[in-house]
Amino acid sequence: MPITRFLESNARQWPDSVALVEINPSLARTASDWREFSLVETAAEPGYRKELTWQAFDDRANQIANLLLGAGIKRGEKVALLLMNCLEWLPVYFGILKTGALAVPMNFRYTSPEIEYCLKLADCKALIFGPEFIERVGALPDSGRPGLMWFIGNERVIFARDMEREADAMTVSNPGITLTDEDDAAIYFSSGTTGFPKAILHDHGALVCACETEQAHHGQTREDVFLCIPPLYHTGAKMHWFGSLMVGGRAVLLRGTQPEWILRAASVERASIVWLLVPWAQDIMDAIDRGTVRLSDYDLSAWRLMHIGAQPVPPSLIKRWRALFPNHDYDTNYGLSESTGPGAVHLGVENLRKVGAIGVAGAGWQARIVGDHGGETATDEVGELIVAGRGVMKEYYKDPAATAAALKDGWLYTGDMARRDADGFIWLVDRKKDVVITGGENLYPVQIEDFLRGLEQIKDVAVIGLPDARLGEIAAAIIELKPGAALTEADVEAFCRGLPRYKRPRRIIFDAVPRNLTGKIEKPKLRERYCAARLVEAETTR
Repeated sequence: MPITRFLESNARQWPDSVALVEINPSLARTASDWREFSLVETAAEPGYRKELTWQAFDDRANQIANLLLGAGIKRGEKVALLLMNCLEWLPVYFGILKTGALAVPMNFRYTSPEIEYCLKLADCKALIFGPEFIERVGALPDSGRPGLMWFIGNERVIFARDMEREADAMTVSNPGITLTDEDDAAIYFSSGTTGFPKAILHDHGALVCACETEQAHHGQTREDVFLCIPPLYHTGAKMHWFGSLMVGGRAVLLRGTQPEWILRAASVERASIVWLLVPWAQDIMDAIDRGTVRLSDYDLSAWRLMHIGAQPVPPSLIKRWRALFPNHDYDTNYGLSESTGPGAVHLGVENLRKVGAIGVAGAGWQARIVGDHGGETATDEVGELIVAGRGVMKEYYKDPAATAAALKDGWLYTGDMARRDADGFIWLVDRKKDVVITGGENLYPVQIEDFLRGLEQIKDVAVIGLPDARLGEIAAAIIELKPGAALTEADVEAFCRGLPRYKRPRRIIFDAVPRNLTGKIEKPKLRERYCAARLVEAETTR
């Protein structure tokens, strides 16, 4: 069945129950407003707490669908979303799906050239964007803009149509497009070692698989409240929310990651499930240790599950968290956009003794570790992790070579190196790809390296990830200068202001860059050299 059936069923069964809440603490007028969530939205002033019932959610999705169909969007065409987390995000997403078109969520950090590249790669017929992206979308060349563009927000944008005004005029009747689980549903973007995005194609059956896997792992019921902080364009946030969608549970979209905001939202909204990235969990614990946050100020009695994904989780972090929150269940989730987000492998709340492992195959999934020739590895022998299940992508859109390399006999080759212990638990060892994961976001070394080579003093450069207590990893640039050239860390940092902030290296190291006989940078040697030093440094500064 299509995933839209869950939304329609919830609207029928619980029309007046709250489905979604958006909280934007930055809009609060005073601290007391924020503490009590008392600010009511008026015509003159927007509120920072908004909510949507299941009926209103489904009605809005139908209006969006009818608007898109009336504008000429057809089954199988692609509609891109470029929105920050907001109350409109999910109704727009489901409105696109109800037309039979494909939703194409885009990373809100994309620059104009990256937006243009992804729009073309996915053959997008339309783009729906929010106020944060007016300048970036406006900078697109005419040849890079899709034929239809809608804007969501209070401003007037001359190069886009007003989606909210046009949708308000549409009927709330279901458009009646027949969908099956085999119909294409969405394209998500990922990248390989080169850093160029690949378009990952999923059908409705894969999205439904994500619902079933998530609900099986975390046992959501209608009474659960899911506090969602990560961006909805990412498969991780949305696929975890799918477990709530399946049972009609409420979700709270929190626009902000400050420790006080997370704890206040969890307290006032009675959140029972919170998914955190490593930096946010670290910030909460650090704030508690500093005394800037007092747990006695919050009622967190409803909070039953904390789970983490998107990057390796230090076992020491979980032990520290459990000491502060002994009543929390904990789960870590492993997955890729190619496997409908997290859940292909998970630790399981009953397996705290194995903290540090990513766990076992998730509900509805299989997992193996294979050697170079495809055979199973022995216990504790390192090989490549491969997974199989209904949630595996159909293909890399318009990239048959990459598809053939990743999908073999129904198995998805993840590119991650792992081992399986004697108890059957999987432990990640390293990544084949040199992606650096910092704060849950992927950084692609080749992009940064190519940018740095714009400095004429640089002979060679390699970017690697170094361990970091808060972010998981930080990007470090190892720079080899031309003979006689002079360059300082300050010079490099000033040059890197031309990169988006999250892509800028956090460490600059001047050293020789080793390459093997075929000309490839020997990054394992660099990691061995500098990661050990970084770990020692981190331990001495704790």
